[in-house]
Amino acid sequence: MNKQILVTGGTGFIGSHTVVELQNSGYDVVIVDNLSNSKVEVLNKIKEISGIRPKFEQFDLTDRQKVKDFFQKYSDIEAIIHFAASKAVGESVEKPLMYYNNNLNSLMNIMESMMEFNVSNLVFSSSCTVYGQPDCLPVTEQTPRKEAESPYGNTKTICEDIIRDTIKACPSFKGIALRYFNPIGAHATAKIGELPLGVPNNLIPFLTQTVAGIRPELSVFGDDYDTADGSAIRDYIHVVDLAKAHVVAIERLLNNRNKENYEYFNVGTGNGVSVLEIIKSFERATGEKVPHKIVARRAGDIEKIYADTSFANEELGWKAESTLDETLLSAWKWQLNI
Repeated sequence: MNKQILVTGGTGFIGSHTVVELQNSGYDVVIVDNLSNSKVEVLNKIKEISGIRPKFEQFDLTDRQKVKDFFQKYSDIEAIIHFAASKAVGESVEKPLMYYNNNLNSLMNIMESMMEFNVSNLVFSSSCTVYGQPDCLPVTEQTPRKEAESPYGNTKTICEDIIRDTIKACPSFKGIALRYFNPIGAHATAKIGELPLGVPNNLIPFLTQTVAGIRPELSVFGDDYDTADGSAIRDYIHVVDLAKAHVVAIERLLNNRNKENYEYFNVGTGNGVSVLEIIKSFERATGEKVPHKIVARRAGDIEKIYADTSFANEELGWKAESTLDETLLSAWKWQLNI
């Protein structure tokens, strides 16, 4: 019998790609999602890619009783990948209580049920936002975490601490936090990709929607940062490469290859790319022009960050493989498909 994995937020952007990779690796997947930022039709697309429709339960993980009922129903869960969270930096500045309520309570409810139902393996969807604006680049896993620039970033820091402290108190628990940099792109089939409901908060879906004529122009938030071209720098990773890192993390936990009960890894490419460089790369890869304008900086954004991925590369045996042009072309093909 295949091992069963719970994926929270599994119909979302990163979650759906990870479900495909898990199923391709022989795992049975159960998704929990409240569909607040995704559509149930994603389940059909996952089946078209992998040949398997994952089990699905729709409810909000901040409802403690529903979480408990879920674990009673699915007694064979062996590990959890926890994606479900509110994730827009700008929105979190405007609605901090919503972010703290959703992101913290959903994790705590899951971990309480993990303890009650003896599920001991957790992979957590963390973020490079835990580093704030680092003093030195690139960031390693030893780079000190700094005060977050946004409530969203702070929820990731607090969630990491909740996991760390719970594992200290319960040595039977094992956890891995994957600190993502900036996931972009789409599956090679163009059947799943990033499709936020409403106006996108992330760069790439706003960019592709602009080129497709859905939005009038792309806003570049700031051209006065201390970078070569004045625009903010990030580390952009193909979502499929990121999804594969989750499969490796699950296998590490289930096969007891972890060296500590709580571990954390930077998951990026190791390359810093500015927003204006993203626009140039997209135009080069697709042959399309990106209408854009420079506007004021956005609250909660940091200036520049990119990863040193050597620890994840060596310890996990994982590495990002896609080029930036390939990744952006996949995002454009997804936009054309929808």
